[in-house]
Amino acid sequence: MSYGKLYLIPTPLGEYDPAEVLPAPVLERIASLRTYVVEETRTARRFLSAAGWRGHVGELTFRELNEHTDPAAIEDFLSLFADGTDVGLLSEAGLPAVADPGALLVALCHRHDIEVVPFTGPSSLMLALMGSGMNGQRFAFCGYIPVKPEERRKALKALEKRSAAERETQILIETPYRNDALLADILTVCADRTQVCIAADLTLPDAFIRTRTVAAWKKQKPLIGKRPCVFLILAQA
Repeated sequence: MSYGKLYLIPTPLGEYDPAEVLPAPVLERIASLRTYVVEETRTARRFLSAAGWRGHVGELTFRELNEHTDPAAIEDFLSLFADGTDVGLLSEAGLPAVADPGALLVALCHRHDIEVVPFTGPSSLMLALMGSGMNGQRFAFCGYIPVKPEERRKALKALEKRSAAERETQILIETPYRNDALLADILTVCADRTQVCIAADLTLPDAFIRTRTVAAWKKQKPLIGKRPCVFLILAQA
């Protein structure tokens, strides 16, 4: 059977014209694809409308792949590529398959020798690292850490210890409504000399990115609220 290709399509990190952050070749590819695997159809339709499909989104085919998708059902997605059909993969924001269930589709394509084509676009993780002033030679994306306060504080202490031992920047994300709770725990358990970067609403007009020591943040603790945010930690040896 002849299969099409999988195109990994980045999406903006907020509500604005996709042309502000996506290169022209990405927008051209979006205009040529009619089949998409997405996290949430409503969000994807809104993005694709802004990216060139306004008035014609109804002509597109959508298949959802998200946290509720049964991993055992991933093989069913193979039929989307039949007869040489190219497919676009979208995440809710930023790069597909990075902290994103779309990685399951990418793995499926590799198992069946389907060509995977990643495109350039915004990554909140890399933008935060770039703007933090922390160690960009050695870093780790830790994703989400435990939600329960006691377990979260234990995880933060372990990450701080690892950061100090390896001189390694630790990158964390959190569900937006828990941002301020996570920051409070970082400032409670980490040493005063440990550096913490808060990077919120990157690429948006009200973007905020600052690196301070724990001691400095304690004197002027920001209220992050429900803004999309990345936290970076770099401890002293």
